[in-house]
Amino acid sequence: MTQYAVEAPAIVGLPIAGSAELFPVRRVYCVGRNYAEHAKEMGFTGREDPFFFCKPADALVAIPAGQPGQIPYPSKTANLHYEMELVVALGRGGMNIEVERANDCVFGYALGLDMTRRDLQNDCKKQGRPWEIGKGFDASGPIGPIHPRAVTGTLSQGSITLSVNGVQKQSSDLAQMIWNIPESIAYLSGLFELKAGDLIFSGTPEGVGAVVKGDKMIGHIAGLGDFEVHVV
Repeated sequence: MTQYAVEAPAIVGLPIAGSAELFPVRRVYCVGRNYAEHAKEMGFTGREDPFFFCKPADALVAIPAGQPGQIPYPSKTANLHYEMELVVALGRGGMNIEVERANDCVFGYALGLDMTRRDLQNDCKKQGRPWEIGKGFDASGPIGPIHPRAVTGTLSQGSITLSVNGVQKQSSDLAQMIWNIPESIAYLSGLFELKAGDLIFSGTPEGVGAVVKGDKMIGHIAGLGDFEVHVV
């Protein structure tokens, strides 16, 4: 039996809708600026090659089905932003995956929020530094249960929305992604060997903005329902 010098970290497991099993998370990849209108609001235009950043697996916060979850307002920021996203969970991977077979790698989908310390991220951009402190902080990835693709079918279109305190802030359609899910998987697999257990946050629509302590966010994606996240 292998012994470790310190306590080994636990596997991050996410609930699967309709199952007692958990989905084990390996890596968390995120697609940046993947909706045209969001790219514009961030000062960019056109169909640039996709780019990616990562969050630690233990930055995820599982939000229970049918009831609100909580995330703490993080330290060292005065400008915490929401970014509502479709999350793709991979059941298998590979390298240089062809676009035509990329959906075969998808185990399921979930609702997710890419929470961002925007002031810290912007400072990093100005100084030419990595974004980790703006994107990969503790509890920066609230995520709902994973819905198996075998149940939902392949998601390529449908509404994606987010409201804050009952006011709609984001509203778009999955079909408005600059790089769709198969294209993102194929491109990413040319940079990393993807494996079962990987998650891909697929990008956020326009309308990102700040939240403060006490705010209540409700995200919705057609075919996956809603999830509710409170900032405490």
